[in-house]
Amino acid sequence: MKEGEDYYLNDSGLLVFTATYHLKRGYCCKNGCMHCPWHQAQKKKKQPSNNNTITPKIHGS
Repeated sequence: MKEGEDYYLNDSGLLVFTATYHLKRGYCCKNGCMHCPWHQAQKKKKQPSNNNTITPKIHGS
């Protein structure tokens, strides 16, 4: 691993993996890593678009 390319140390001194490292590894570990390229893709899929707004139905009216 190469500092500055695969990881960096944050202000607290913790090692943070870069997106480059995650891509080299080849899979998501599902730990919610800050720079996970797969995690960002999942977030985008879960956000509803404005065209598909769901209106909740009220029962008992």
